[in-house]
Amino acid sequence: MTEESKAGTMNFPSIQQEDVPKGREGKHKKIISRLLSDIDQLASGTALKVPLAKLPDSKENIRSALNRATHQRGIEVSTSSDEDYLYIWKAETKR
Repeated sequence: MTEESKAGTMNFPSIQQEDVPKGREGKHKKIISRLLSDIDQLASGTALKVPLAKLPDSKENIRSALNRATHQRGIEVSTSSDEDYLYIWKAETKR
């Protein structure tokens, strides 16, 4: 009988549930935290102008991470971009 076919043999180690890390500290945490802080301070009718060259990853990946973070917090934002900048602003709330 092979190791894989033995009944009751675990394939991965186990740990105590209390030792399992809670929460997610993704690789975009620092930039997303900075963006969220700036978004909170935006005046109505204004947008952040973020240089693409200053982003630690592609604008698509940053947009995805920002989308996840804003949905978790119940914030609606919109984005746009050109060759040099990513623009982010608070979306108008639907009534």
